[in-house]
Amino acid sequence: MDTAPARATAQSPAPSKKRDAFFDNAKYAAIVLVAVGHAWEPLRDGSRTVSALYMLVYAFHMPAFIVISGYFSRSFDGRPEQLKRLVTGLVVPYVVFETAYTFFTRWTDQEPDRPVSLLDPLYLTWFLAALFLWRLTTPLWQRVRLPVPLALVLAVLATLSPSIGNDLDLQRTLQFLPYFVLGLSLKPEHFRLVRRRSVRIAAVPVFAGAFVVAYWAVPRMTGGWFYHRDSAEQLGAPAWYGVVMTPVLFVCSLVLVACFLAWVPGRRMWCTVLGAGTLYGYLLHGFVAQGSKYWGWYDPAWIQRPLGAVVVTLVAAAVVTPLCAPPVRRALRFVVEPDMRWLFRRDAPGTAEPARDRTAVRG
Repeated sequence: MDTAPARATAQSPAPSKKRDAFFDNAKYAAIVLVAVGHAWEPLRDGSRTVSALYMLVYAFHMPAFIVISGYFSRSFDGRPEQLKRLVTGLVVPYVVFETAYTFFTRWTDQEPDRPVSLLDPLYLTWFLAALFLWRLTTPLWQRVRLPVPLALVLAVLATLSPSIGNDLDLQRTLQFLPYFVLGLSLKPEHFRLVRRRSVRIAAVPVFAGAFVVAYWAVPRMTGGWFYHRDSAEQLGAPAWYGVVMTPVLFVCSLVLVACFLAWVPGRRMWCTVLGAGTLYGYLLHGFVAQGSKYWGWYDPAWIQRPLGAVVVTLVAAAVVTPLCAPPVRRALRFVVEPDMRWLFRRDAPGTAEPARDRTAVRG
């Protein structure tokens, strides 16, 4: 997840002094929540509490990633270097991991006959396809009036259109679009506002209240609304539900994103360096999450008990953390952030992208 979960468009790490520790800490915390959320999936049927926590986390962890991705896409205007990084930082890893996940799902007998299809993103790869499309449309969103309301209208229309299909997961791309467009509209002072002490204090009762609401909603509402990958009718609801649920969920998710960011430390910590490698953790942890079910890790009865949920949570965090580490990034950069200068023509003199803009795009 590029700037959400990592720097999908970077060719090499930017100097640490140019990185904002706050955003790296936020991306690391969010990728841990992604891994924990996937680890909780097999536990939901046996625990209403786990289901409520799952619903709560899914309400804001991807929106947080996407808002940050949009924020670090503000300087994208389609310059040659930026287009090259779209290819090397999004298209190439999409092809590689879409193929890898297809063969992995065949091997684990989850979908033994699934063909390799670059038009139907599998599992985690949807984010790469979505970010590619969002980035390409960035110049348009920066030039229209009222970009966030317009994106929200498109998201609402998507929930009314079950015939959109699975090509490039456009349903999810459109429904998550408002978060990316909002990120494009944000400025540094907006993030400073949510990091105030008053917001940090208010975040505690807000999260507590959100958990209570989620606990109440578990038997009454499908969590599919938070995946944003289906229309209202596909979720078994009347079409007009999408008109109501989309803006309501958008506002609720943004409140939770603000509360989440309020508690993200702004200083450098042991985990700050991991924020630059969250794309690696995002793409790689999926193999463990999927394989754990095939390997029977959830079969013991004690896993379904409260202690098991705690252990699963800690293991998920422990697994994704080293996957974001610099050694993993160095080992796999050739597929996640490949250097493909041989593929492109050399730019004419004077067309190189300013260093300031390169840093902004990488995020």
